[in-house]
Amino acid sequence: MLFLTACGNLNAPITSESTGFWDHYVLYSFSRFILKLASLLGGSYGWAIVVFTIIVRIILLPLNHFSTKNMKKQSAIQPELQALQKKYSGKDVETQQKLREETQKLMSEAGVNPMLGCLPMLIQLPFMYALYQAIWRTTELRQGTFLWMQLGERDPYYIMAILAGVFTFLSTWISNMSMPQNGSTGKIMMYVMPFMIMIPALTIASAISLYWVVSNAFQVVQTLILQNPFKAKREQEEKEQAQREHDRNLRRARKRAYSKRKK
Repeated sequence: MLFLTACGNLNAPITSESTGFWDHYVLYSFSRFILKLASLLGGSYGWAIVVFTIIVRIILLPLNHFSTKNMKKQSAIQPELQALQKKYSGKDVETQQKLREETQKLMSEAGVNPMLGCLPMLIQLPFMYALYQAIWRTTELRQGTFLWMQLGERDPYYIMAILAGVFTFLSTWISNMSMPQNGSTGKIMMYVMPFMIMIPALTIASAISLYWVVSNAFQVVQTLILQNPFKAKREQEEKEQAQREHDRNLRRARKRAYSKRKK
């Protein structure tokens, strides 16, 4: 009964008299805040959503920073993880249990939390859902326009959907550049994630597509500033070159030592 009652109120307008924690405290607060931003920005609901998105991203900035550091640590231990997987390649229960234990030990020693990588995205989901409902259930926002779009309807030209996919790809691509080791999973996600964002954006409200575009554009700028992936990639290449030179010198030294012993 409670579930059906909640579903029955999904389209009810959000007002100061809305009841329930989600409607009265969350959605009504989102609605009023965006309308207030719009009033400060010359009545533009679209720019209000842009500013709202930037505020959300700034709030999440510390969490994103910790998540990025965690991902870099996880990327750095990929060779050790692959060695463990090769060592404990058996499919029996005992071997797999040993693999999990050794993997957990390695991650713990490296200070890696495997759950932290997904946390920023998971935290953003309630914001996106609340934004969607706040727009749909606030007449001014649902009927508001921005550029060529009506915010409560899908983008008729799919431009926002395409931009959302492009910025998602760019944010993932430059993030992968700064990682010491790029596993196959990271490369697969770099190509899969844009479609996971773009396909829903083809039919969802333009306001949500606008949120995704601004959010991922912010992510691109954030990564360029905080991680400097081009510098990180250059340093990684220099490190690999130095390692190759060290290996060559070691082989030469061994070869000379072997030649001397033969003489």
